[in-house]
Amino acid sequence: MSLSSLAPLIGTWKVEGPGHHGTVSYEWFEDGAFVVQRVELTNDGENSRGVEYIGFDTDTGTLRSHYFSNTGKILEYTYQLDGSTLTIWFGGTDSPAKFIGEFDSGFSVSTGAWQWPGGGYESTMTRVG
Repeated sequence: MSLSSLAPLIGTWKVEGPGHHGTVSYEWFEDGAFVVQRVELTNDGENSRGVEYIGFDTDTGTLRSHYFSNTGKILEYTYQLDGSTLTIWFGGTDSPAKFIGEFDSGFSVSTGAWQWPGGGYESTMTRVG
């Protein structure tokens, strides 16, 4: 799995689902050394902002990230884009907390859901730029 596999994410996306809405954007950093995601969401009336750096972890052979939120929290995720299926695990690939989404054929809409034991929510990303 290489970082270039995340190329279909590059751009700006409108995010919507029950209880949340906003925008996220993905861009290349320093000649493709990382993918940077910028997040501006409203979740149940609470504004959430953050930045995430996604890179290739040579120790695990996976695409790992660190997300820095406006609340001071630092969270770790693992990404995989396999064909049209995007999976984002909270932590490592053994985590039961994850997002699974499917892109349409033009990679302009992704529908999916975050899921974890006892909960989850649906989310749709639509490319706007």
